[in-house]
Amino acid sequence: MIQKLTDRAAIADLVAAYGDAVSRRDAAAWGATWAPDATWSLMGHEVTGRDAIVALWQGAMAQFDAVSFVTALGPVSIVGDTASARCQTHEVLRTTEGDIRRVAGTYDDSFVRRDGQWLFARRVFAIAIEH
Repeated sequence: MIQKLTDRAAIADLVAAYGDAVSRRDAAAWGATWAPDATWSLMGHEVTGRDAIVALWQGAMAQFDAVSFVTALGPVSIVGDTASARCQTHEVLRTTEGDIRRVAGTYDDSFVRRDGQWLFARRVFAIAIEH
């Protein structure tokens, strides 16, 4: 039981680090949340491998000059060195043209523990509301 609580806390920290890196627009910190062989599915684009994931993110982030990213981790299912969860997100983004966008969505996540560290193995994002 204590191990599951410890693992859940580590996964919650990973999700928080991801959101913090998005808000700070820190590609290195954001990329460090992904396993080297992870897959990211973002609005019809699916890429595999940390380098390709970071490149897609940097391309998407280039259209914004400010971002606030907030996430809420739902229940976590842990089996050995793998886990799954769902995260709700809310973003407020200011485009380079000064327009404000608001996006709420859901990540269906898979995690993997590598060398004692939890990382994203797969994230699939779906927009629920965009304004």
